[in-house]
Amino acid sequence: MTSDPLTFPDLPVEHRYQTLPPAFYSQVSPTPLTGARLVTFNQSLAAEMGVPAPSTDADREAWAALGAGERLLEGMRPIAMKYTGHQFGVYNPDLGDGRGLLLWETLGPDGRRWDWHLKGAGTTPYSRFGDGRAVLRSTIREYLCSEAMHYLGIPTTRALFMVSAEDPVRRESIETAAALMRVARSHIRFGHVEFAAHHEGPEAVATLIDHVIALHFPDLADLPDDERRRRWLEAVVTRTARLIADWQAVGFCHGVMNSDNMSILGDTFDYGPYAFLDDFDAGHICNHTDQGGRYAYNRQPQVGFDNCQYLARALLPVMDEDDVRRGLRRYETAYNERFLENLRGKLGLAAPEENDLSLIMETYSLLHEHRVDHTRFFRGLSTLDSRGPDPVRDLFVDRSVADAWLERYQQRLARETRSVEAREAAMCAVNPKYILRNYLAQQVIQEAQNGNYQPLEALLAVLKRPFDEQPENERYAALPPDWGKHLNISCSS
Repeated sequence: MTSDPLTFPDLPVEHRYQTLPPAFYSQVSPTPLTGARLVTFNQSLAAEMGVPAPSTDADREAWAALGAGERLLEGMRPIAMKYTGHQFGVYNPDLGDGRGLLLWETLGPDGRRWDWHLKGAGTTPYSRFGDGRAVLRSTIREYLCSEAMHYLGIPTTRALFMVSAEDPVRRESIETAAALMRVARSHIRFGHVEFAAHHEGPEAVATLIDHVIALHFPDLADLPDDERRRRWLEAVVTRTARLIADWQAVGFCHGVMNSDNMSILGDTFDYGPYAFLDDFDAGHICNHTDQGGRYAYNRQPQVGFDNCQYLARALLPVMDEDDVRRGLRRYETAYNERFLENLRGKLGLAAPEENDLSLIMETYSLLHEHRVDHTRFFRGLSTLDSRGPDPVRDLFVDRSVADAWLERYQQRLARETRSVEAREAAMCAVNPKYILRNYLAQQVIQEAQNGNYQPLEALLAVLKRPFDEQPENERYAALPPDWGKHLNISCSS
């Protein structure tokens, strides 16, 4: 008799979120998909989580049934979370998990907590006339980008596996359904706190904060209330500021920076319309739905602060106003420190100088004015001594502009004390050669829509080693073709 491949007797299971007041969630069963198949499974992540990867066809069928919502594992109690939030600057009280369900929380072998969230599981009380489904296109994009961000060293949710299905789903056109098992340390967002403050009252806010601190900030748990909450807010604001500084450093644009998409732990959350910059444009808007450019690349730091303000206002019923203001002041300091640290690393500046920020801003102005490819520019700088200036110069139509900047840059490097070899190694470790360009994702999606998932696996393998040379994968580092530079990405993505 064969054992059930999805029985994990040694996996500790909890439902701590469901200890919150009932207003924070609704019990919902998934709506099964038709003809689901497991198309990719994250084996390295499964090992971290203490979950066995599928090794047989029966295993794959069992995982597909879980992803399709056809079965639940013993101990799973699916719920849709309730939250609210500011969307494009306007408060929306009618938000919540409209197409995803939190199935359970598990503890990995190292004690880390993992929320299992099935995205594309069907309608919930918070679907707001939506169908509760995810489509293959958007599911692939989230799977790819969450893994790309993880291997770039940027805090993020992850993807354990995804399934495709036969069900038709209407977006701009008829597409096919899919589902993603998204995992994260927590799915609680700023919007949860806003919901508690604006609809449930101070006691609910305090209960939610204490829940988050107990699970994710245990070093603060035994402090007096005022100090515990003050230091917690400072930590959340600091993590958020550092996260966005990290986005800026790799040229990542998040197209929907609503407060309900801001993780309370400072993780990158919700991959809808996004982009890594190709030709550098400081005002790049990656979401064509964002007609006012609210979430343009150069506005992300300010929007991060705006979202922290929304969070802070929601905390006023249970925190001293001066403590809230002090917590918010951490944002500018933390962002500026992390941004300067990141850019000094990208430029190879180990011995800080007072004028480094001027050089950094001059560099960004250069990239913007001449629409230079962001990733290839910094990677070219990383190998300036071993490969010469051509990888940088060739990015400019007018090479004399590059030569003038490189001369000033070399003068700054001359005051560094590290060996050339040490500097190149350090720069290559922070300036990726491989990023998830939108055109690469689009090529994978087109193949997957024809039933071919091998290109997806190949791209994932490249993205797991973004800082390595990988000479056999050079084509993934190529400049995008003209058709791939300005792809139309919307909220339905």
